[in-house]
Amino acid sequence: MTAALLVKDLEFSYPDGHRALAGIDLRVEPGERVAVLGPNGAGKTTLVLHLNGVLSATRGHVEVAGVPVRKRTLKEIRRRVGVVFQDPDDQLFMPTVAEDVAFGPRNFGVPEADVPARVHEALAAVGMAAHADRSPMHLSGGQRRRVALATVLACDPDILVLDEPSSNLEPVARRELAELLLGLGRTMLMVSHDLPYALQLCPRSVLIDDGVVVADRATRDLLADRGLLAAHRLELPWGFRLD
Repeated sequence: MTAALLVKDLEFSYPDGHRALAGIDLRVEPGERVAVLGPNGAGKTTLVLHLNGVLSATRGHVEVAGVPVRKRTLKEIRRRVGVVFQDPDDQLFMPTVAEDVAFGPRNFGVPEADVPARVHEALAAVGMAAHADRSPMHLSGGQRRRVALATVLACDPDILVLDEPSSNLEPVARRELAELLLGLGRTMLMVSHDLPYALQLCPRSVLIDDGVVVADRATRDLLADRGLLAAHRLELPWGFRLD
């Protein structure tokens, strides 16, 4: 079976010489939900920016459903890899929710006659269809997070890449988003510092530090290794129990 995502020997250095990735290998199968964990500066965001061609590797390569990430394939890659940013305001810029959700399909060449259905289906999937005509600026933080997700779902990506999806959400919105994501049935890569959220959503976790993969295990097993977490400046919240 062709991997949903294949990263081989990925290296990247910034112009100042800092090596952010030092040989990342990662394979994600269709339908898997995988968390990418690690301390600040570990290389997580740099990795994400390679998945849809925002950054180009110094060495190694990335494939999405067998399609290599190259300059000539970028439009197709960006349709296949839907990135939901940590701050939904980075994705919402149109006057209404519906226009924001329609922007992606239109940009990827979906026939105009099909766009309204795409918009309705995506908003219905995240429970925001009733807000289609509202300004995103008048929504709550949790609602904006849902709309940002809808802007990606409307493009029907093969992979959802979520950057810190639980950040700045109140407990109810955090739970509702988790239930929504679990119900989507999509291949998912989730970058997070929220270890309990990783456990709730992703059966498998990859720990990255200093630009390399230092562990790739079942999430529960990885989080149970307190020595490993401590060695990479991660820890579970006080009072949190794995059992």
